[in-house]
Amino acid sequence: QVQLVESGGGSVQPGGSLRLSCAASRFTLDYYAIGWFRQAPGKEREGISCISRSDDSTYYDDSVKGRFTISKDNAKNTVYLQMNSLKPEDTAVYYCATVGFNGGSSCHPWGYWGPGTQVTVSS
Repeated sequence: QVQLVESGGGSVQPGGSLRLSCAASRFTLDYYAIGWFRQAPGKEREGISCISRSDDSTYYDDSVKGRFTISKDNAKNTVYLQMNSLKPEDTAVYYCATVGFNGGSSCHPWGYWGPGTQVTVSS
């Protein structure tokens, strides 16, 4: 059974930064690619960033490109999402999930989700 758990959420002012972590267990990151998704109240879930399992190819949604950076530490079996220049519209519950992604412009959930972590951006 794949397990994912997010951490690092919280409340921050606009323009601030947070780093989210997604700790994986029962598999290694060379088996599943990982993506970050978010869902705000009244909004559809959206995929914001993914990282491949092999060559560290990355994907970013246009809404976060240039502000967020996805990375992973294979030794720690952890994927990170560094979020800079946060905006109120970034407020959402953020989830990591296993994804089907091998580079390119598409990234889709593929089986497993973490429970989510709340990010609130407000002045």
